[in-house]
Amino acid sequence: MACSFLFLAFLAAAACLSAAAATGKLVPPSETSSLSFGEGYTQLFGDSNLALHGGGKRVHISLDERTGAGFASQAAYLHGSFSARIKLPADHTAGVVVAFYLSNGDVYERTHDELDFEFLGNVRGREWRVQTNVYGNGSTAVGREERYGLWFDPTEDFHRYAIHWSRHRIIFYVDDTPIREVVRTEAMDAQFPSKPMSLYATIWDGSSWATSGGRYKVDYKYAPYVAEFADLELRGCAVGPATACATPGSGSASDGDAYGHAAAMSPARRSAMEAFRARYMTYGYCYDRLRYPAPLPECSVGAEAAAFLPSGDARAALHRHGRRNRMRRGADSAV
Repeated sequence: MACSFLFLAFLAAAACLSAAAATGKLVPPSETSSLSFGEGYTQLFGDSNLALHGGGKRVHISLDERTGAGFASQAAYLHGSFSARIKLPADHTAGVVVAFYLSNGDVYERTHDELDFEFLGNVRGREWRVQTNVYGNGSTAVGREERYGLWFDPTEDFHRYAIHWSRHRIIFYVDDTPIREVVRTEAMDAQFPSKPMSLYATIWDGSSWATSGGRYKVDYKYAPYVAEFADLELRGCAVGPATACATPGSGSASDGDAYGHAAAMSPARRSAMEAFRARYMTYGYCYDRLRYPAPLPECSVGAEAAAFLPSGDARAALHRHGRRNRMRRGADSAV
């Protein structure tokens, strides 16, 4: 994640993770945990900027001039599926970052792992962007970012975002559509996340980089910016003895079965992922020749590279954005 701001949040969660590790408690992999806030999570920062609703089943975190807010799971997990339905702030959200991610940066400061969903705000009239990233064993000098547009307005309703993490693969989902798969290879070696991580959700000021490289800052006259989380699910193996967290088939590609995922992505889902990436992917690190003159070892670059500029940005992204704006202006003028 591109911000040292979260370091304090990591420190705040360290006590919770240490306690979880000490208990050796194991959540059965086949059990879906849709827990209330008090049962499964703890507040990291933001005091009154975190509010609970629906008996603790819904969480609102907000950003104002005073502070952002964040929370984390009480336990750390070695593999599993982690998801939430999220509704993002509307209107002018430039510089605002909402993050939903797994990390162990509080425990392994120099060799931490991380799996990110980052939602990057924008100026009024332009869409939120979604960024995913993968760090393993402290590989923060090597960013594996991808960015995407969405086929819906994430401020109008809740949508489910999920991370499936097993010994052999990582899959990011939006509303049950896989949008990115990272397969463990020898080339990635230790840079594939492999240590227990906790689940985090935060909102914070990313004015220095989040919107047009920092050109547009957070404008607090639109505050508070409120991100809403519902139906948070933890489905995985809580920290405990290493043998306890060995899932069925963990020595082969079938390990995902224990968390409700097939060993391999079905042809229909793979087709849906490829269609999403062809239409909505706006940046890919594997195509960024300015940053990585030689692609990183896990990148398999083929003919699709022609669709990307040397910067890694999709050639069609600006055209797609322009078409959406023209369609919206036309609809507005017709009302």
